[in-house]
Amino acid sequence: MNTADYLLQTGKDTAPAIFSKGSWVSYGDLRVASARLAGELLAAGVQLGDRVGLLGENSLFWIAAYLATLKIGAISVPFPTVATPEDLGQKERFVRCKAVFVEKRSYRKFSSAFPNDLTLIFDDILMDEGPIWWEAASANFDLQKTAALMLTSGTTARPRAVRITHKNIQANTDSIIEYLDLTNSDRILVVLPFYYCFGTSLLHTHLRVGGSLALCNTFAYPETALDMLDSAECTGFAGVPSTYQTLLRNTTFPNREFRFLRKVQQAGGKLPTVNIQELVHALPDAKVFVMYGQTEATARLSYLPPDLLGIKLGSIGRGIPGVGLHVVNESGNLVRPGEVGEIIASGDNISPGYFNEPEASAEKFIGSALHTGDLATVDEDGYIYIVDRKSDFIKSFGHRVSSQEIEAHILELTDVVSAAAIGVPDDLQGEAIRVFVTLRKGTSLSPEEILDFCHQRMARHMVPKEIIVVDSLPTNAHGKIVKTALRERGEKV
Repeated sequence: MNTADYLLQTGKDTAPAIFSKGSWVSYGDLRVASARLAGELLAAGVQLGDRVGLLGENSLFWIAAYLATLKIGAISVPFPTVATPEDLGQKERFVRCKAVFVEKRSYRKFSSAFPNDLTLIFDDILMDEGPIWWEAASANFDLQKTAALMLTSGTTARPRAVRITHKNIQANTDSIIEYLDLTNSDRILVVLPFYYCFGTSLLHTHLRVGGSLALCNTFAYPETALDMLDSAECTGFAGVPSTYQTLLRNTTFPNREFRFLRKVQQAGGKLPTVNIQELVHALPDAKVFVMYGQTEATARLSYLPPDLLGIKLGSIGRGIPGVGLHVVNESGNLVRPGEVGEIIASGDNISPGYFNEPEASAEKFIGSALHTGDLATVDEDGYIYIVDRKSDFIKSFGHRVSSQEIEAHILELTDVVSAAAIGVPDDLQGEAIRVFVTLRKGTSLSPEEILDFCHQRMARHMVPKEIIVVDSLPTNAHGKIVKTALRERGEKV
């Protein structure tokens, strides 16, 4: 079955699907909008396998355009709205779209990114009459066809796109629904953009079960999101580490009661254990799911059951249903408890590779397995604990130091909102540790006090040489801290 039909199969026409800008959109309205945009794509000459860009904030238009693209067998390419026009133009030239769905408010910023002969379909077309197409679902659809190209960061300035098939999406969606026990009564507050695989997974899972999504595009003002969490009667919330660090230490979140919230998802990077404990304490009536994934795995790879947080704190859990997740050493053998190795994943959710990058694909995808680049240990029960990214280890005084461990120690100071540790060349240490931090509003905590704390809590080779207080840390389109930008900044300090 085509993924568009798979996602729209359950929701009743009269049931609420999307809450956006103060009003609800039903599943019936979503189906009509999707059929209208599918008709527009066919009228524009878009064919099976053509690439169709998608640029705009989370909205009915975004969702309908995404579903329409999948339905006609074209390939959806979600573009990040936080890109610069130059960067987005480079991405479009890399994938070569046949058409692009564009929100008009976004086009004002990005008009220079698109060639003059490219077909652009704007969001106001949903208010016009026009061609409508949506044929009956077929059981013979080829699930190995590429459904989307998910843009992600590579090791060079060149764009990189992960190929995600219809089978990848459906397999990962079924797995997530199973372990989160999602039903049509679930309603998620969405602050993550749909162009990010974590955000897209929220769309996939909640549409599939006939649930609903409340769209909040204003997390720059987090109190607005918190108000909406309650007013829209949301049962679920999802965020990356920076999301929760902001909520826990710079908003009223810890002191508020959310009457309907029952399931909280955290992925997109390692949230320090001190923040996980604060999150659990702030939400005594909700289940907190700590998860792990990669774009190359469609979205999710593992989760830690909420009832194990007390005894497996810091673990990403084990593989989700249908996913084989192992930690292996350099010889390819399973590591012993406490030994460090690389996380290797297999399953129907694993991408077939990168778009037009055979060499990079061959390095990352070996056989049917994904080599994640994340280093981890396991305990006696097989639960996995991430140590760091291969690229983020710091070599200090001859020791390999986990940047994440340094950050976790510093975040024990409750006036620190976020922290990012990097290594910089140093004649004595090999690499000196430099840590950038953001602080709680109104705090008087100084860099010297943070360093004193580090000396008390850390071994000598882990103690930062320098603490730099900044207003904000650089993040990518997915809200993850970009340490390469900090390294570049560090060279100029």
